[in-house]
Order: sequence, then C-alpha cells, then structure tokens
Amino acid sequence: MKITSKLLTIAVLALAGTTVAFADQQGTDIMQKAKDLEKPKFSHSLVEMVLTEKNGTKEVRAVEEYGRNHDDGKGNKVNDVTMLFLSPANIKNTRFLQKENHGADDDKWIYLPALKNTRRVNSSEGSKSFMGTDATYDDLSTREIEEDDHQYQGEETKKVGPTTFECYKIKEVPYDKKSSQYSYRITWVDKATYVPVYTEMYDKNEKLIKVLEVPVIKNISGYTITMATRMTNVQTGHSTTITIKKLELDKPIPERVFTSQFLNTGK
Repeated sequence: MKITSKLLTIAVLALAGTTVAFADQQGTDIMQKAKDLEKPKFSHSLVEMVLTEKNGTKEVRAVEEYGRNHDDGKGNKVNDVTMLFLSPANIKNTRFLQKENHGADDDKWIYLPALKNTRRVNSSEGSKSFMGTDATYDDLSTREIEEDDHQYQGEETKKVGPTTFECYKIKEVPYDKKSSQYSYRITWVDKATYVPVYTEMYDKNEKLIKVLEVPVIKNISGYTITMATRMTNVQTGHSTTITIKKLELDKPIPERVFTSQFLNTGK
C-alpha cells in the first residue's frame, strides 16, 4: 500500500510539473507574439506628455519623437528612438537618443541644453527617473524574451480606462534577479491584438510600485499603434500620461537623426 501511494504521489508531481511547463511555454509564446508585432519602418510623432502630482498639479510637455525599426545586421529587428523636448521652457531643447541592442544593454544618450553637452547614460543609471517621469531609463528598454520566466496565469477581462479588453494574464519573473529593478511583473495582453494593455510592476519587496495602462489602441496603415499610455507610481501617487497628437508612418527619416551629433544640434 505504501508503494502504491508513493507511486501515485510521484505521478501527481510529474503531471503537475508537465502542466507548469506547458503553462510557462504558453506564456512565453504569448509574450513572443507581443514582441513580434509588426512595426513601421519609420515613425514621426508629436506627443503630449502630462506629469501629474498626487495633489493634482500638472505639467504639460510637448515632445517630438522619431522612431525607426531596422535590421541590426545580425538578423534581429531593433528599434531606435530620438526625442526632442519642445516645451515647457525649463526643458526645451533637451534631446534623447536610444538605440536598441539585441542581447545587450541599449545605448542611450541625452543632451542637456544647460550644459550644452551630450553624454552617454550609463547602465548603472537604469533605475533613475527619465526626465522626471514615472518611467526609469530601464523602463524605456524592452527586455528580451529569454530574460524572464513567463508564467501563464489564465484569461481575464480587464478594463483599462474606457476600454474593456479580453486578455491573457502573464506573470513575468526575471531569471537573473539583478537584471531588473522589479521582483516581477504581471501583464495583461489583449487577445485580439497581442498588445500588453495593463502591467503591474512589483518592487524588490514584492510590493506593487507601478501600473502601466494602455487605454487606446488603433490600427493605422495596417499597424497596431498604441495611441495613449499612463504610468502611475502607486506608492507616490505621481503619474505620467503620454498621448500621440500627430503621427506619420513609414516616411523615411535621415540616418543623422539617430546620431549623438544630432542631439548636439537638433538638426
């Protein structure tokens, strides 16, 4: 009888392990589809960025953004982004460039007009706020699929702003704890578009620190475009909302726009 019980226990454990492995593969497949969404070769947009304090005080910013999606020469699609801050006056002419590197830290540079100098943003600054927003420098980079354990949690309806999405729920846990400022993230991926529409980020003490919402998605010229996002630090009550006001897709952008020299001159 003891032998039978032991064999039954082993069988149950083996089955449970198989189920977990399948669930994790399912989670990985979903996040891979989210990462592989087709992107425009070029994008040029005018963005409104609103920083809101816990007491309701707002700072409205205008940002011009250039983006490109291209092959890095090694068969990987990578994204480069250049941002020009147009207003208000205290940050006007601040410029930022990020160039994605597959399998390595992204390259980032920032031009500060007060110093009249472009400097590289070091990887050690990853947890610092980007321009006073609720996003850190690391938040601007996309993590590689293989960096996290994507645990499938099931399906769930999620209301984000005015929109209700039918979602896959995925828990993302970094394999290397030191590689992320978060202990884990929980992401809700829209089943219709594979866009992550809601993400909870948990700090090293496993307490919720930030929420990223994507309330508006549009199909433009065959591309699925995120038109608005809101990131809220639930521990401070501060939030950052970004809304695309004007958008132009697939009109070629000169190579020089994605160089540190462009940051120095803005032209």
